[in-house]
Amino acid sequence: MNDFIRKFLKIEFIRFAIVGIVATAIHYAVYYVLFRAINVNLAYTIGYLISLLCNFILSARFTFKSKANIKKGIGFVGSHLVNYLLHILFLNAFILLGVSKEFAPLPVFCCVIPINFILVRTVFKAKWFQQ
Repeated sequence: MNDFIRKFLKIEFIRFAIVGIVATAIHYAVYYVLFRAINVNLAYTIGYLISLLCNFILSARFTFKSKANIKKGIGFVGSHLVNYLLHILFLNAFILLGVSKEFAPLPVFCCVIPINFILVRTVFKAKWFQQ
């Protein structure tokens, strides 16, 4: 891989990380407010859905410098469906392992963010999603 491509991917990943931090903060903030009042999985899901919308807009405009369209929206939601299932699986696994409900999302984020980058990048860069 040449230096230009490496540099581009590095910059793209940095932008992805910035958007991810914003989306993750929204997700965790909503979860943190709700998890004591409602079921932990429902609180997590509500936070995920709210952050999903923000994430899509920022990913399209800032991270991948791409126009949002229906195909990308469908692909983004599809990639995040896979991502969401991983989130719920890991969340419940960490809670079963004894991590408090308050902090269980934190190791989840560490586990699934690299997978999410690959899925989302595919949606915004693959030719099929361009039109």
